[in-house]
Amino acid sequence: MLFAYNTMSRIALISDIHANLPALEAVMKDIEQLQCNAVYCLGDVVGYNANPSECLEFIRNRQIPTVRGNHDEEAIGEDNPAGMNPVAYNALMWTRQQLSEEQKKWLRRAPFQRILPNEIVLVHATQDKPNSWAYVTNVDTATHSINMLRDNQFLCFNGHTHVPRTFIRHEGSIHEYESGDIQLLKTNKYLINVGSVGQPRDGDPRAAYGVLDEDSMVYYQRRVEYDVAEAQRRILAAGLPDMLARRLGEGM
Repeated sequence: MLFAYNTMSRIALISDIHANLPALEAVMKDIEQLQCNAVYCLGDVVGYNANPSECLEFIRNRQIPTVRGNHDEEAIGEDNPAGMNPVAYNALMWTRQQLSEEQKKWLRRAPFQRILPNEIVLVHATQDKPNSWAYVTNVDTATHSINMLRDNQFLCFNGHTHVPRTFIRHEGSIHEYESGDIQLLKTNKYLINVGSVGQPRDGDPRAAYGVLDEDSMVYYQRRVEYDVAEAQRRILAAGLPDMLARRLGEGM
């Protein structure tokens, strides 16, 4: 589906940057070329990859409104996180050392949920319990978030799983689709996962994000090529687990 370039209101939705600066820069270049009016971040600016400080400053300096993700939450903590796998744990401990206290304060100020003036809801994980970090992976786990949308709300964007997905409630039934370009109808309710900028997990290594054209009410799923080899080189140079470099090339 092609963009209507006479639109007056187009917003970009990015999520799960995970300290991947080459991917973030490529996505932002694409956003600028599409002449988006605003950008919102759905959390997990940091974690896993090699440029947490630089990615945070990139978002902060551009005053991009952001919700807090689970890796953002862990990065500002001091306790040892429970249940985190060794690779994520090692990356987290390293990330904490890279961030300044001022950067951690910025992450602490990020809310768990944002509601835009047009009543569009932004969360990292789920709307029903946005700081519980539950994963929406199927119709059952999407149901609670969709049912939380009030009568004047029909659209919620999230991330967290790193897999673009669209859940639609139509005439009482909820259905799951691979995220793609879609005409939105206010008679339905939508939960749309915009995918991951910095660590896609759907088998496609290209950075993922979404664009909403508010005039036509069309959602566009975007994929952007970036310098994966450079992101991998930075991970290895930082001494982070080599698995984190390998998975970028696999999109997993």
